[in-house]
Amino acid sequence: MRIALVHSYHHTEVPSGENVVVDAQAQALQDAGHEVVVVAQHNDLRRRRRTYPLEAAATVATGLGPDPTAMLRRIAPDVVHVHNLFPNFGTRWLARWEGPLVATLHNFRPICPAGTLLRDGKRCTDCIHTPSAAVTHRCFQHSRIATLPLAVATRGGAVNHPVVRRADRLITISRRAADEYLAAGVDRDRLVVVPNAVADLAATTHDADHVHAPRWLFVGRLSAEKGVAALLDGWPAHLPLDLIGTGDQQPELGRRHGDRPNIRFLGGMGNEEVRTRLAGYTGLVVPSLWAEAGPPLTYVEALAAGVPVVAFVGNGAADDIARHGTGLVVRNDAHELAVALKDVQRDRPALSRRARTAYEQHFSTRAWVSTLTDLYRETCHG
Repeated sequence: MRIALVHSYHHTEVPSGENVVVDAQAQALQDAGHEVVVVAQHNDLRRRRRTYPLEAAATVATGLGPDPTAMLRRIAPDVVHVHNLFPNFGTRWLARWEGPLVATLHNFRPICPAGTLLRDGKRCTDCIHTPSAAVTHRCFQHSRIATLPLAVATRGGAVNHPVVRRADRLITISRRAADEYLAAGVDRDRLVVVPNAVADLAATTHDADHVHAPRWLFVGRLSAEKGVAALLDGWPAHLPLDLIGTGDQQPELGRRHGDRPNIRFLGGMGNEEVRTRLAGYTGLVVPSLWAEAGPPLTYVEALAAGVPVVAFVGNGAADDIARHGTGLVVRNDAHELAVALKDVQRDRPALSRRARTAYEQHFSTRAWVSTLTDLYRETCHG
């Protein structure tokens, strides 16, 4: 098949699972013998222009902006797969594109300007009915001005969002996300759950090292919804923890915890470097406070490396841990966290095997490609 992936790449200063997923999907489909072209816009390039903030705001609010139609016609794909159009692609071209089109809903942006269904650390669905509430609460980048274009774009509700309205099939990466979109009025017949996958990592286990010299890892944005502040407040003083990532909470977290000898802020890292480090850790911690659209990509990569995971209850990783036994789920409680970390360290060999099994059965690129190509063919044949 000839497949076009359309994606607006997020800037590289902040880790983006969506970017990694698109690159992994393109490679996996090519490895399976398909012809794949990625039609892209890049934040890193567009942000160099002084007028970029105004251009992006206008594109989001009006749907007018960079249009991939001419390139797509030259490619003549059997199917177009839209990943992310925000904020660098327009959306009006979608109504004019007549070929088969699939879209992945990586987050909740069609029903929530922040994309998280979270405000002040608590679930929020106000914008499903009143999009202007996001402006009042400064839900995007803590700014009413920055939030306004997104509130305008979502004013018609999920069913009228250009991507949701046009796509022949809508992929969510978890059952939880599908249920959110069903509740927002999206028709069930177009929704299909396809978990993200990542390229395999050789599982390496050094059980004695993990028992005698444990070290834990967090990977992600240092931002409120990721729950890092709560994690550090309850983190045991004797256990080493490395944090990979940057974000708006970095200065505050550094002031509060930077002098703790067991805490290391390693800054941002490329995905390949993170992947090479993973297997050396006792476990990954996922303290996200929001439900998420599905298990975060770092969770899936941990499974591929045979690394167990401890997650706060209610997030995407916790959902999958409960399903596959790949670690432990805890409440945001210091004592409960400490007990779970000790239990994972003790049971790491068995949990590592479960992690690998879960990866191979549910998150491998082999299974992913098979599911996607079946979906593409179904979409092409109507």
